[in-house]
Amino acid sequence: MEKIKILSVVGTRPEAIKMAPLILKLKNDPAFSSKVLASGQHSDMLLQALSHFGIKPDENLRIMVERQTLEHITSSVLKGVGTFLDSNPQDMVLVHGDTTTTFAAALAGFYSKTPVGHVEAGLRSYDLALPFPEEANRVMTDRLSTLHFAPTDLAAENLLAEGVKKDSISVTGNTVIDALFWTLTNGGGNKVFPAIPEGAPIALLTAHRRESWGKPLEQICQAVRRVMEKHPELRLIVPLHKNPEVRDTITKILGQGETAHSNVVFTEPLEYPEFVAVMNRSLFIMSDSGGVQEEASALGKPVLILREISERPEALDKGTGLLVGTSELIIEREASRLLEDKSYREFFTKRGAECPFGDGSASERIVDVLKKFFKALAADGERVFKDV
Repeated sequence: MEKIKILSVVGTRPEAIKMAPLILKLKNDPAFSSKVLASGQHSDMLLQALSHFGIKPDENLRIMVERQTLEHITSSVLKGVGTFLDSNPQDMVLVHGDTTTTFAAALAGFYSKTPVGHVEAGLRSYDLALPFPEEANRVMTDRLSTLHFAPTDLAAENLLAEGVKKDSISVTGNTVIDALFWTLTNGGGNKVFPAIPEGAPIALLTAHRRESWGKPLEQICQAVRRVMEKHPELRLIVPLHKNPEVRDTITKILGQGETAHSNVVFTEPLEYPEFVAVMNRSLFIMSDSGGVQEEASALGKPVLILREISERPEALDKGTGLLVGTSELIIEREASRLLEDKSYREFFTKRGAECPFGDGSASERIVDVLKKFFKALAADGERVFKDV
């Protein structure tokens, strides 16, 4: 029987982490011929994340340039993926989430009349500016997709409300939970821990979203600075994003080199095992990341969500997330309360006891759906672009 040719396109570190368990399932299943194309929207960070899972891209577009624009990313990915599909026809293109690589790769698939499968489909904030440009990317990607792999029931309901056909939607759970459990099972890292006194409380800060650049990120850092001044016993781990817009703002306010607060530990972007280890050891997390909201819920860690809107309301309702925005007052108040009130921390841990984002088997479910989809096409004698 002819193998089903699947191209997985990834461009950023979070995409790589979330797609890795699915890529491994496809590579180990004899029904599929699996290829991985990296756009290189994030360069070293992307390859670093894939290498943790033993994955090497079949092709890397290497589009990343210094201070790259959205226009550059979109046009470069569209052309690069399109060229790849012209010379390497596929039965389906798999994309993940809401990055600019996601949208541009989906558009390339659409233009080549290759069915697109969207992993983590249906997330919505219903505000095109928050997050920017991710909300637009995922809405357009869902419109271009043939199969929609929704991580939760709510995500599936969002798709149905927009007129997406029910038989194209599968609720699978989120593959980031697969990646998290895989990493916990295969061992995490501890590279940053030698710099931290034994028994010292730890918190984690990650912030990078475009809508936070400028004053919002400055407010976040000012709030964090005051928390650190009030709690010198706390060690704050801050992996610095590669983007200079983000890095410069954070180091300007929290210090750098000899001027850095003694209880702030700056690192380069952590390899995923180290990042998981830090999350798992932290008392709480402050982040504007979508994936961290999901991972924190699975780990039972309170996470202060540094955004005005979350497209993952499950984290707020049934997980460990608390939406604090970029208000200095609210961030300082809630971080201090988590540090000082053990029962408050335990409230979030108990609420996240049953992770709303999945059980670690999302990739298996997606592979099963793909097999059924192509079996149905084969029964029709078709292997062509088709709107299900």
